[in-house]
Amino acid sequence: MAQIEIFTSPLCGYCHAAKRLFASKDVSFVETDVSRDPKLRQDMMARAHGRHTVPQIFINDQHIGGYDDLAALERQGKLDPLLSS
Repeated sequence: MAQIEIFTSPLCGYCHAAKRLFASKDVSFVETDVSRDPKLRQDMMARAHGRHTVPQIFINDQHIGGYDDLAALERQGKLDPLLSS
């Protein structure tokens, strides 16, 4: 099963949508709240090529992007193969 990391903040609707999508697929993920820790946010930004918004999603250490990117993969039928690797 794929390793999924999602960087979030508590009040982010897109973060909740991404977590719901993963839950609907019955896959587990590691969530990191970056809202109160500037160091964690800086680490996220470094891994996400400077992107500073949440969520930032990684599957098997591959940067997927934010929720819109995740939803696009789902619409294109490309998410399930990533999750099964």
